[in-house]
Amino acid sequence: MLIRHTVCRLLETHGFTVESSCNGVEALGVLTHRLPSLIVTDLMMPKMGGTELIAELKKKRATAAIPVIVVAGRKSASEKQIQEESGADYVIFKDIDIIEQLEKALTALDCLPSLA
Repeated sequence: MLIRHTVCRLLETHGFTVESSCNGVEALGVLTHRLPSLIVTDLMMPKMGGTELIAELKKKRATAAIPVIVVAGRKSASEKQIQEESGADYVIFKDIDIIEQLEKALTALDCLPSLA
């Protein structure tokens, strides 16, 4: 919950409009009426985890190209392994400075909105 709050606030400071979901099933419901420019998901969620959510996103033409950042625990696997297994575009870890990592991810994925 604290990580979700931190991620949401950081994205809002960069000009994103943020909609938060508690699990993958809920996120897919949101995506039926709103297509985001970026998705940040945890790997471990109730009902539908991040890997399953990403698989569903990649199946649909409307959502397949949306960049996905996965938030994972460092103990779960290496960044490369998580990226390959989940289909994520970028991986950040919960137990390392999440704000700094998210900033790097946004820059690497060229997802920072223009505030002009």
